[in-house]
Amino acid sequence: MGLISQLRDTEPFRHLPEDIFDEFNQAAVLKKFPPHTYIFSQHAPPTGYLYIIKEGLVEIVAQTPGGVDMVVDYRKEGSSFGGTPVFSNEAYTAGARTVGETECYLIPEELLAKAASRCPQVTEYFTRAVFSRVRSLYSDMVTDHSQKALTQMEAFPFQKRLSEIMSSPVETCPPATPIREVAQRMTQRGIDAMLVCDETQCPAGIITERDLVSKVLARDMVDGTTMAASDVMTPNPYTMSPDTYMYEAAAFMMGRKIRHMPILDQNGVVGIVTLQDLMKYRSQKSMILVGNIKESRTIEDLVTAKGEIVKVASALMNETRSPVETMEIISYIHHCILQRGFEIVFEQMVQQGLAPPDVRFCFIIMGSGGRKEMLLGPDQDNGLVFEDYPDELAEEVDAFFIPFAEKLVVAYARIGYPLCNGNVMANNPLWRGRLKEWQERISDWILVPEPKKVMYSNIFFDFMPLVGDASLCLNLRDIVHQLIKKFPLFLYHLMALDFKHKVPLGLLGRFTLEKDKDHRGKLSIKQAGSVFIVDCVRMFLLQKQIDATTTIERIEQLVKLNVFNQETAEHIKAAFEAFTFLRLRHEISLVEKDKPPSHYLDPYALSKNEQDLLKEAFRAASKLQDSAKRHFNVG
Repeated sequence: MGLISQLRDTEPFRHLPEDIFDEFNQAAVLKKFPPHTYIFSQHAPPTGYLYIIKEGLVEIVAQTPGGVDMVVDYRKEGSSFGGTPVFSNEAYTAGARTVGETECYLIPEELLAKAASRCPQVTEYFTRAVFSRVRSLYSDMVTDHSQKALTQMEAFPFQKRLSEIMSSPVETCPPATPIREVAQRMTQRGIDAMLVCDETQCPAGIITERDLVSKVLARDMVDGTTMAASDVMTPNPYTMSPDTYMYEAAAFMMGRKIRHMPILDQNGVVGIVTLQDLMKYRSQKSMILVGNIKESRTIEDLVTAKGEIVKVASALMNETRSPVETMEIISYIHHCILQRGFEIVFEQMVQQGLAPPDVRFCFIIMGSGGRKEMLLGPDQDNGLVFEDYPDELAEEVDAFFIPFAEKLVVAYARIGYPLCNGNVMANNPLWRGRLKEWQERISDWILVPEPKKVMYSNIFFDFMPLVGDASLCLNLRDIVHQLIKKFPLFLYHLMALDFKHKVPLGLLGRFTLEKDKDHRGKLSIKQAGSVFIVDCVRMFLLQKQIDATTTIERIEQLVKLNVFNQETAEHIKAAFEAFTFLRLRHEISLVEKDKPPSHYLDPYALSKNEQDLLKEAFRAASKLQDSAKRHFNVG
């Protein structure tokens, strides 16, 4: 793709006049960069160019307060990077490093400045995040955050991505390659795996040393001189993308007993990682929290594992600028524990002689768990969805799943996930059933939107599959979309309860504190702040019939749908990150003092900078609430 074609499809350049495009095209320099090369480093003086990626993949790398290089973003074909210094007159705030061989167009900064003088949206695009007050305050606060928790190594494996540890380039061969040649090449190059690729360079299979031994050498009736790579390879190997986190890859590979994983981007194979590579970066506690969870045999093992989450959370908070990323990692660990807990209880039921019925089911989690936004003290919000099995099977299904659900919620409570105060759990008949029964239930919530039913909806709409047949979850999602499309008035009721509550700021900008005896002198960062962002964003997304999991992903989807402009989205994201940072730091502090985690805190115990940040975050949430109220015309 040529430069002009790429620019016409990319913000903020798509609105530029033709003569500017022509100048860009004439002045641009095309340059190739080898793999794993820094194009520029963090804090380096500007090179004088804006970079547009023609082919390849670039990591944006920032150094954390703990001195660790962390990949914070990826830029793909058609994306730009390196333009902010033109407008800020400062050094690069992050570095740029190639993943594979990358080719970029380099546009001189004087042309970028000229384009900005004629098209203000160019300047706005590159300076938007710089001039957001809530973003600036948030950045300052994170920089000041103390380095007091675990060693760097304990958080490090969670932050690294596969692009940072994969081996590249990868040895490949066509399917027709004689197996003797494959073995010779593997020996000569000192490798224990080779990819078998088709004519498009997509991996058709993988051959490992173990394959050579078990499928060739160990078989008496096999003639190794006539066999080809396609005869020995393990076909259709699992693959991952270079931006996958190490903790995800490690858990996936250990759970499936995979030793080698090809890494693919949109242009084909870019690397390979081994389980041994991953183990080099994993500390003992990381092993417990990701790998050993999968191998836990008892509920008590999971109790121990959950108790370790605070240590990883503390380390991550001290070594990364992204609390949202930290929250997603914490959620992933919670999900692993909940999955293994489900499996253990299920196995116990079978060992007791209770046979599971032959019906498809899906165990779902809701609320913060369904959004991958769990912190240190989540309670239980779960349910069971079954296929529409015939009525004559109902007794058999109940005979297994009713006692199973009772045992499961008790086991979860033992692990450290409190029972839901609203009884939104699988042992409650209201939160399990066939698809058709769920459809009747949701229809009732929507057609008769009483406050309790609206509350159920707010929890339920953030559901995701955890164990079982995920296609049932997709069917359930379709039911929700169809009903809301048919009865859009429900969206007004969905937000009505939120609109009755306001952020805790008085007219003079002072915090409005709780007066009840349990929380006197405090305020809730969750119920008085982040919940407004979560609920409003969900409401806009439901109206558009679009699915996305996390609140940040939902905001990004709403930008693509032109519901939010980029500036509004950045402001909302910054507020959400600020709430998450302050709440998670507070919860860690409480747990480390052997106190239960809580989202209530005394705002006047915060520093002046943090108080200012919290006020700006509350104002951003209030503005979003007002916008939603105008959009949906409630009250």
